[in-house]
Amino acid sequence: MSILRLPRFVYDEIRAHGEETYPQECCGALLGHPAPDGWRIVASVRADNTRTDSAHNRYQIAPVELVHIQRTARRQGAEIAGFYHSHPDHPPQWSPTDFAEAHWLGSSYVITEVAQGKAGRTNSFLLAGTTEEDKHFEDQAIMMDDESIGAPSA
Repeated sequence: MSILRLPRFVYDEIRAHGEETYPQECCGALLGHPAPDGWRIVASVRADNTRTDSAHNRYQIAPVELVHIQRTARRQGAEIAGFYHSHPDHPPQWSPTDFAEAHWLGSSYVITEVAQGKAGRTNSFLLAGTTEEDKHFEDQAIMMDDESIGAPSA
């Protein structure tokens, strides 16, 4: 199983972002470095959710903001390792829409459940495969400060 290594402060930032934007979905990017067994994250970057039709259960990062995030990563000697978003009042499991809109093969997709405005479980999934046609999500364990918070659960 792939591992996403998150510093505690990044984990806390992601969860706080979800609480702040509740009942809308939050979103952002994870900056890091590839590791033999997954990703080692060094920072998170908040993004604006540009969805206007259903921001309570969908998210979108504007292309221009994504380019800015990628430049920020390069300046820090890192790369975009993945993305995060919240699921207001919904489990931290990827949805068919999450899957259809995931295109960064080899990247981590972190989802935090925010129930009644309070962050609950946080899960991570690796978008595996070699093409758009064979892409699939795999459960990814999250490790913080050498402490495992487990693999995703439904």
